Amino acid sequence: MKLESLLAGSAVALSLVVGGGAAFAKDIVDTAIGAGSFNTLVAAVKAADLVDALKAEGPITVFAPTDEAFAKLPPGTLEALLKPENKDKLTAILTYHVVAGKVMAKDAAGAKVELPTLQGQTITVDGTGTGVTVNGAKVVGADVTASNGVIHVIDTVILPQG
Repeated sequence: MKLESLLAGSAVALSLVVGGGAAFAKDIVDTAIGAGSFNTLVAAVKAADLVDALKAEGPITVFAPTDEAFAKLPPGTLEALLKPENKDKLTAILTYHVVAGKVMAKDAAGAKVELPTLQGQTITVDGTGTGVTVNGAKVVGADVTASNGVIHVIDTVILPQG
């Protein structure tokens, strides 16, 4: 349910970053689909059967990697993750990008916080520098609001430990 919200939020974030309107009526998944720069994320969410989770009521916060972020992965990594036999690993990676609740950019301003992810490990959101990072990934679009949460666009896929 929460992964679906992640996707919709991603779409909203993308549409705002490229000049689209602030359409709050769409969930995270639909927002991500409409954005056009989260095609890889949407495909991964579908492969992991997380669409319904991300369309759930929420609220959730999704740190959504762009298509360009996925392109930074080593050659063959994404293709391998999308195979049915790697569904558990893909699910773990995707849910590592999602936290319960609505975390807005102002909540990270001047702070460094650890947030528990739906995957079970924590991520570090660092707003103490000139920008905000999540486990070192730069937030390139913030506070994209969806009906079931918020999306923050990141430039790198973050990976859980282990």
